[in-house]
Amino acid sequence: MKHTQGERNLKMSGKVVCIATDKMGHGNDELGSKLMKAFVYALTEAEELPSHVLLYNGGAYLSQEGAETVEDLKKLEEKGVEILTCGTCTEFFNISETVAVGAITNMYEIVEICTEADSVIRP
Repeated sequence: MKHTQGERNLKMSGKVVCIATDKMGHGNDELGSKLMKAFVYALTEAEELPSHVLLYNGGAYLSQEGAETVEDLKKLEEKGVEILTCGTCTEFFNISETVAVGAITNMYEIVEICTEADSVIRP
C-alpha cells in the first residue's frame, strides 16, 4: 500500500522493542551510537509501531536528559508507544532522576510485556 507523507495509517502492533545498550552492533562505538540513534529515529517513521520500547542495562541511557534519542522516543510516546526504562538499571547507573521520557518500570513488568508480545525485537 502506497502512502504519501501525512496519509499513513499508523497502527500499533504486538511487537515489543527491547534495547539493552546505547550502541547498535559491535566494533566501533562511535558508529554504534550513530546506528542506535538511526534505529530509534526509523522507529518513529515505521508504518507499524511497536506497543512498547523497553530500555534496560546500557539502553537506559537512551531515555536520559541530553541523550540524542530522547526527542525520537518522545515522538514515539506521542504516537502511543509506551517507553519504559528499567528501574534497577537507573538505580545502578545513578540516573533515576534524569529520565526524560516515558516511565521507570521493574523486571516483572518487562517480563510480562515480553511474554505477552507477538514478537520481541532486539536491535
